[in-house]
Amino acid sequence: MKKFFLIILCTLIMGVSTAQMNAKLQTKVDQQAKEMEEQVIGWRRHFHQYPELSNREVKTAAFVAEHLKKLGIEVQTGVAKTGVIGLLKSGKPGPVIALRADMDALPVTERNSLPFASKEKAIFNDQETGVMHACGHDTHVAILMAVAEILSKNKSELKGTVKFIFQPAEEGPPAGEEGGAGLMVKEGALENPKVDVIFGMHIQSISQLGKITYRPAGMMAASDWFTIKVKGKQSHGAAPWMGVDPIAISAQIINGLQTIVSRQTELTKEAAVISVGRINAGIRENIIPEEAVMAGTIRTLDEDMRLKIHEKIKLTATKIAESGGATAEVLIENKTPITYNDPTLTEKMVHSLEKAAGKDNVMRINAVTGAEDFAFFQQKVPGLFFFVGAMMPDQDPRTVPAHHTPDFMIDERGMLVGLKAMLNVTLDYMYLPRK
Repeated sequence: MKKFFLIILCTLIMGVSTAQMNAKLQTKVDQQAKEMEEQVIGWRRHFHQYPELSNREVKTAAFVAEHLKKLGIEVQTGVAKTGVIGLLKSGKPGPVIALRADMDALPVTERNSLPFASKEKAIFNDQETGVMHACGHDTHVAILMAVAEILSKNKSELKGTVKFIFQPAEEGPPAGEEGGAGLMVKEGALENPKVDVIFGMHIQSISQLGKITYRPAGMMAASDWFTIKVKGKQSHGAAPWMGVDPIAISAQIINGLQTIVSRQTELTKEAAVISVGRINAGIRENIIPEEAVMAGTIRTLDEDMRLKIHEKIKLTATKIAESGGATAEVLIENKTPITYNDPTLTEKMVHSLEKAAGKDNVMRINAVTGAEDFAFFQQKVPGLFFFVGAMMPDQDPRTVPAHHTPDFMIDERGMLVGLKAMLNVTLDYMYLPRK
């Protein structure tokens, strides 16, 4: 009996000691984060001024790799074309924690008067375009570089291993190429050593400065693309009865697709969206063409609903076409899975986020129909993805320039909150009691 109580006492003492050590480390890294804020902003402005498109992040990757090497971190380059992986080993037993930042910019021409505004140009889909960090990936890279520096300074107090994943092509690789998180997983980014858990964040220009938002389970939607090719019979525009009009049939198909969501999908379970974004047909005003092609996107937050909607799209398109004397070929391309936050992990980490932003500034939100290829990592290991608000002062959330637009802009003060949040989830998970 005495031996039993001795074991309990030792366990309690070790728990208190671990908590005290973690509290001391917390105080120290919080101070180091504040001291690095100016440097983080400087890095972000550099990346913003010199953005690179997906699978072309050569200079960005070199900048990151050089920084990690100076910190004494093991570095692997060329993962998924331009990705960089850094490995910080504490030398002590503990979990393998992965932290991810995406590096790519968008084919958007920047439209503002920032002194570090991008002037870069590139060819995208055979057209010249401006290049801009119009989604905040420049902030993600700068923040993760700072996390790496702060953790490396405190290596002696860490447990386990931290893997820093700087990912290319989150926005999607160029046509005909592989890329992004899916390719990083395929090339072993979560192996050697095997990752136990992964964390990621996204800056938000449309969320109030200093707020952190999250959701357990389905946080962001799966994104699938579809193409429907309707084949009719060409005829003179003056005599449509002599042909089969694929344009008129395409219009009926578009209307039919909308009833899949509004009348055939259990929307009290999760949201779903079907949008047609492109339709091409014909060459002359008085010729009914032989063929019409439409393409669009599907957004779902439940895997069963996702599969059922795919089936319904194929059925709706083919049967409407058949009713009009045409045929329809349907191709659905799976692009990005559901960004699924492990509920148990999320619950454990909420306090970590509250320490970074304040309890009143951390909120659970409804699911978002945007997509994020961080989901590929979450398919393999438990993960948590969250948003960090960085809306510019005096902006109205209803009219603030959205992500992926020429006027996108963030308040750089939000980056400190993101930095502290990434440090907190890492250290807190590192020191969680384990069986």
